[in-house]
Amino acid sequence: MRGLQTIDSFLQDFSGLLCAHNACPRESEELPVPRLKAGAKDCKDPKGPKQSRKRLHLFLTLIFSFVPYLAHADHPKPWQMYYQDPVTPVMDHLYDFHTLLLCIEGTIVLIVGALLIYVIIRFRASKNAAPSKVAHNTLLEVIWTAIPVLILVFIAFPSFKLLYMMDVTPKADLTIKAIGNQWYWTYEYPDHNIRFDSNIVPEDQLKSGQFRLLEVDNRVIVPTHTNIRIITTSSDVLHSWAVPAFGVKRDSVPGRLNETWFHVKKEGVYYGQCSELCGVKHGFMPIVVEAVTKAQFEQWLVSKKNPAQTPSGG
Repeated sequence: MRGLQTIDSFLQDFSGLLCAHNACPRESEELPVPRLKAGAKDCKDPKGPKQSRKRLHLFLTLIFSFVPYLAHADHPKPWQMYYQDPVTPVMDHLYDFHTLLLCIEGTIVLIVGALLIYVIIRFRASKNAAPSKVAHNTLLEVIWTAIPVLILVFIAFPSFKLLYMMDVTPKADLTIKAIGNQWYWTYEYPDHNIRFDSNIVPEDQLKSGQFRLLEVDNRVIVPTHTNIRIITTSSDVLHSWAVPAFGVKRDSVPGRLNETWFHVKKEGVYYGQCSELCGVKHGFMPIVVEAVTKAQFEQWLVSKKNPAQTPSGG
């Protein structure tokens, strides 16, 4: 319902914009009524322009309800069917690669569909009482084998480049260690002597503007325009540290250190969740990363420094 309310609000603004540009009459205006010839039936809508706008409103609501591109966000939204807005170089490349694959796949579907329709019509039984007995065509078989191979080779180059970019961490300016526990996260800033736990905020303690099942009591604070290395592990079972807007998802394995990285380009709050089934409260391990300016990050470091290196919970 929240998703429909958002669309409804958008369409009300859209209808108002149309009225401002004389696309529909204002309530205080009357539509000109043309004179009818004798015997002609008056076709004027007795409900007036308001009813016409309601019909337009309903039509646009149905259309925009199925458009996934309106759902771009830094957190999940009702009715969302597409990616969140990319805010890191890795996610930018993932988004572009996804678009490239969609174009290739769409082209293949159109070509194969067109050929299938042609064959159905051209070689239907009514037009071919005596069908051909040909079973092999060497040239055709070479073509339909070579073309898929060439397509895969074409896809492989950007794919390998992207995998390398995701796997190789550039020189990091900040290192954060994320430790998965049942069922919360522990974060360490080794270079700054900071350690704290991050737990989900219960639904009855949520404040205005906070998201159910996504908000935590202690957010991960990072500076923008900085290469940040994430080292993740687990203290008990398998977990996975994932933030969709960053294009980051790395398993947290007990007794092993896995590494990934990100570089946030704009300030904001970005939400993720544990993405590996880890027990009965798997769905209650949110991840919240807040990207701030470097000056704000330095202020946060001063407020959070803990020389004793004990979990402070805040």
